[in-house]
Amino acid sequence: MENLNSYLEKVSGYMPDYVWNLMVLMVAFVIGSIIKQVILKAGSYYKNEDGFSFIKSALRYASKPLSLLLPLFVFNLMIPLLNLNRVLINIINKSVEIAFIIVFAYFLINIINIIQDFILHSYSLQKDDNLRERRILTQLQFIRKFFVAFIILLTIAAVLFSFEGMRKIGAGLLTGVGIGGIIIGFAAQKSLGNLLAGFQIAFTQPIRIDDVLVVENEWGKVEEITLTYVVLHIWDHRRLILPINYFIEKPFQNWTRTSSDILGTVFIYTDYNIPLDTLREEFIRLLNQTKLWDKKVQVIQVTDAKEQTIEIRALMSASNSSKAFDLRCYIRENLIDFIRKNFPDSLPKLRASFSAETLATKIKEA
Repeated sequence: MENLNSYLEKVSGYMPDYVWNLMVLMVAFVIGSIIKQVILKAGSYYKNEDGFSFIKSALRYASKPLSLLLPLFVFNLMIPLLNLNRVLINIINKSVEIAFIIVFAYFLINIINIIQDFILHSYSLQKDDNLRERRILTQLQFIRKFFVAFIILLTIAAVLFSFEGMRKIGAGLLTGVGIGGIIIGFAAQKSLGNLLAGFQIAFTQPIRIDDVLVVENEWGKVEEITLTYVVLHIWDHRRLILPINYFIEKPFQNWTRTSSDILGTVFIYTDYNIPLDTLREEFIRLLNQTKLWDKKVQVIQVTDAKEQTIEIRALMSASNSSKAFDLRCYIRENLIDFIRKNFPDSLPKLRASFSAETLATKIKEA
């Protein structure tokens, strides 16, 4: 190694400094480019594979930060070969040090993405009874966002504290950390409250990813849980965005808290002369004809009797809320059509009775 350094020093003595520096930079660029292309080619090769593999995921996320980190490492090794004054060498070293910190943080964030990719593959939300998967993915999403924010914060701190002046300011701030902590606590109490609420939701889980909620009279699914807010995907593709502490402080409906199974109801109002046994047989026949019904609950009952109509409730079960909604519409439409075609006299009527004298009077007035 010493012989190589002495040889390079001799070679650099035979040419102008700017030519030598340009040659060193070109060699560093070429070596770095070769390393970068090898990594990217390997990543693109595994990217085209079907299905999931850990190597494919690792190369997908780690190839970009490594394609920056390794060439930067090569350039750092070749800095001592440059013929520059001490001031410029110090500036380059400091720039490379900051670049190392930023790229390494980028690498750590992508390591988190690799872990998330593996867990997402292991726990799919596509199955009907996905309570366990939703619990794990809710915690995963929050923890990932927390660690990404934590890494970014540490990266900014590391870059700032790499300067001597900032280290002195930091030491001065640490001496007044008691008073500063109180001031910051008052100023950021809402943000801290949201962060603590996020931890509480992630681990006590009143809501989870893909839960079906009724919030502010809106029905939708939990699409995203961040450190500060929750995104609810409403049935008509609108997004309702709520602060995360809303779900700690205010009541809301969670239709899939313990299970995705749900009961659906249909109310129909008919005349008193409706043949209930025939209607019940039709209801069971309709349920057996559709895959929306999970074959657990099927009940049809008269739940109220009013002056002019009776209230018939059809109760049925489905594996999730989306199927339950479609099943309710299917049963409602077909039962109404069945009554209209087969028992039109059983549709709701408005009855009126008159005495003979009253009827004669009405005829005369007409």
